[in-house]
Amino acid sequence: MSATVKNPFQHIVEPLDPNNPDQKFYNLSKLGDPRYDRLPFSIRVLLESAVRNCDEFLVKSADVESILNWKQTQTQAVEVPFRPARVILQDFTGVPVVVDLAAMRDAVMKLGGDPEKVNPVCPADLVIDHSIQVDFNRKSDSVHKNQDLEFDRNKERFQFLKWGSKAFRNMRIIPPGSGIVHQVNLEYLARVVFNQDGFFYPDSLVGTDSHTTMIDGLGVLGWGVGGIEAEAVMLGQPISMVLPEVVGYKLSGTPHKFITSTDIVLTVTKHLREVGVVGKFVEFFGPSVAQLSIADRATIANMCPEYGATAAFFPVDDVSIQYLQQTGRDAEKQAYITKYLKAVAMFRDYNNVSQDPDFTQVVGLDLTTVVPCCSGPKRPQDRIAVSDMKTDFEACLAAKQGFKGFQMAPERHNAAVPFQFNGIEYSLSHGSVVIAAITSCTNTSNPSVMLGAGLLAKKAIECGLSVKPYIKTSLSPGSGVVTSYLKESGVMDYLSQLGFEVVGYGCMTCIGNSGPLPEPVVEAVTQGDLVAAGILSGNRNFEGRVHPNTRANYLASPPLVIAYAIAGTVRIDFETEPIAVNSEGKEIFLRDIWPTRDEIQAVERTFVIPSMFKEVYEKIEKVNERWNALVAPTDKLYAWDPKSTYIKSPPFFDGLTMELQPPKSIHDACVLLNLGDSVTTDHISPAGNIARNSSAARYLTSRGLSPRDYNSYGSRRGNDAVMARGTFANIRLFNKFMNKQAPQTIHLLTGETLDVFEAAERYQQSGVPLLILAGKEYGSGSSRDWAAKGPFLLGIKAVVAESYERIHRSNLVGMGVIPLEYLAGDTADSLGLTGRERYTIIMPEQLTPRMVVDVKLDTGKTFPVRMRFDTDVELAYFLHGGILNYMVRKMAEN
Repeated sequence: MSATVKNPFQHIVEPLDPNNPDQKFYNLSKLGDPRYDRLPFSIRVLLESAVRNCDEFLVKSADVESILNWKQTQTQAVEVPFRPARVILQDFTGVPVVVDLAAMRDAVMKLGGDPEKVNPVCPADLVIDHSIQVDFNRKSDSVHKNQDLEFDRNKERFQFLKWGSKAFRNMRIIPPGSGIVHQVNLEYLARVVFNQDGFFYPDSLVGTDSHTTMIDGLGVLGWGVGGIEAEAVMLGQPISMVLPEVVGYKLSGTPHKFITSTDIVLTVTKHLREVGVVGKFVEFFGPSVAQLSIADRATIANMCPEYGATAAFFPVDDVSIQYLQQTGRDAEKQAYITKYLKAVAMFRDYNNVSQDPDFTQVVGLDLTTVVPCCSGPKRPQDRIAVSDMKTDFEACLAAKQGFKGFQMAPERHNAAVPFQFNGIEYSLSHGSVVIAAITSCTNTSNPSVMLGAGLLAKKAIECGLSVKPYIKTSLSPGSGVVTSYLKESGVMDYLSQLGFEVVGYGCMTCIGNSGPLPEPVVEAVTQGDLVAAGILSGNRNFEGRVHPNTRANYLASPPLVIAYAIAGTVRIDFETEPIAVNSEGKEIFLRDIWPTRDEIQAVERTFVIPSMFKEVYEKIEKVNERWNALVAPTDKLYAWDPKSTYIKSPPFFDGLTMELQPPKSIHDACVLLNLGDSVTTDHISPAGNIARNSSAARYLTSRGLSPRDYNSYGSRRGNDAVMARGTFANIRLFNKFMNKQAPQTIHLLTGETLDVFEAAERYQQSGVPLLILAGKEYGSGSSRDWAAKGPFLLGIKAVVAESYERIHRSNLVGMGVIPLEYLAGDTADSLGLTGRERYTIIMPEQLTPRMVVDVKLDTGKTFPVRMRFDTDVELAYFLHGGILNYMVRKMAEN
């Protein structure tokens, strides 16, 4: 806050407790404005932040008025600032954030500023959870072997992060082996209400992972942003956002006794995709919300990115406070959280309809209509009832190549390939399950589905069922608490007998860290060109993400993961076909072993207790002995090692001066890639293993590394040389120039087929600027900085698309890449674009948000596009060459 301007809302500051005048809050109820009580609860959080931080510079009284006037301004693209209370990071996205901060210190010093001004001013927590892979499974010591390998592979990254935790103030590192960032956030890091510097205020956050929204289930407003935006927040800048529409989602009815929270969230995801909530907040209300546990709400909020919303908010109620008690938060905190939220009218009673606020639109779901379901085979929004899985998969086999098609010739639908595994012959066919993983923040944070899986495993073992040994089974809990209640309840032994041993505490299979499949399985899949299946309790199943050899990947609840593992195929109708035949020849059906909600809840009430949470989290920052023993540098400026292949000073600030350059027009650009709809950040910047025949592999080999040391793209995000080469390196990338899936393109100047990086390098050597043509939802998927940084380094100046995923568009702006959008009704096809034209875009001297400019082709054709700089702040970032340059200049001049 500016030292020279008094907050104009100082008059509503008062003590929360008259007996403790030093503990104050901004009492929004004292604004005396009837509009406040009609605001959605999520918008009230934005309002409180604006009121508390109002300094008439970064946050103005006019911004407060805009938020109060939400009902009128919500559809007018009004820009408001938001200062979250904290930032959360995971290591895949966190390493490049710390790399950027370290490089910014160097840049500020070169420009004559004080490098120590590059320092987080709000709390930042970084949880190391993305590095561990499933190299070992099905053994009791798998977790220790995987953790040892994780440390060996990532020691250099971990040393760098440990340096960052000491070099930068306000940055806390949660060591590897602790759990998944979002579950740790839910169970431990979340404050719900901050009590800091003499003030109470709502907890809120942004995170460098799209599933940051999981915390919305606890009533903490948060969403995913790119790392470059997170850096700005850490350094004291508010987020500039368009005041969102808020869709009210009314829950009614009671789910059937066999329904899981996963079934509910997959149903909600499909429904909200159809409604269209991109760029909007979703706020849940209705009498049935009170029936949902916080774990159930968190599961629904977690998949917010999959249904496209910015946030999926469940305001705090009595169930939220009970969860804080269950997870070991102390009674004093529970008391002031309740008192504060009631004082500012942010405490919800879901049965009190008079509390229901105004919404932009109201839609809803009757929970009695939810049926057991999965999603796939290539997108999380493609929900399939379990009863339809067999027919749906078989339809996908025949359908044209696409989100629901594999284009397999009819005569090959029943192909089978025999193979030997451990001296026994087995057979694989289309739909055979080769990966079955209980994984991901979406489900492993939820005791009901985890204990449900354990109880199903118990019944399965008691019926004499097993999982074929070649199926790669794994269990990667989101925190140590999960292991505790699985063991204490007695179900862990049964999970182990089915092959679901604990393999580590992290995201693992859900982000592509599934590790290798047995070689005989890979050979059989490859030999038969089989559409093998992965089944996982995750949130993402995009092509090429889970494993290169599983072309069909289905999201499912943990109990269903086990069920399909036992069946060994997704080509089964559980209603009419037995899941298996036991050694006595008896047919066992899924209904025979499926636990009811009442059974699960009885076990949960007995075994998920506060002492478990306290025991795990009291020692979370000290429990990893290898982390404790790790020696890291202590200098304030990082000493870059030129030999490192993990950590490298990025070129983003090379040649940076204090003087701004006018925006440059783009002349005679070539199209590097001509892409279709739903190109994800996994396509643009893969996180999985580095293929041996890739540009990145050739680079690492030239640096003296053997393939076993390549590690994953995600682990090498601190090295721009690897990441630039990994851009568009996904084997499932469909480029219209190639008319097939391949990480390649046509170099238009010579007609040669090249890897994307090699083609871009050729263009840059010739001084030719580059564009990308794309369809709808460009950049959907994870909030991945390198999906913007990589294209920037390839020389891509602009993307022309039908629509963008919210975070990715913002990241492109943050890197100085222009997001251009066809006007309504226009597409590459309707305009007759082949991608082989040369493109010219003249930048006007005066830029305004969302202005329309012309694209001129060398064919003589011209068509209009909208520049998706949505706010004045985004324009300022672009004029500086990106948000990082903007921040460096700002800190160097002070």
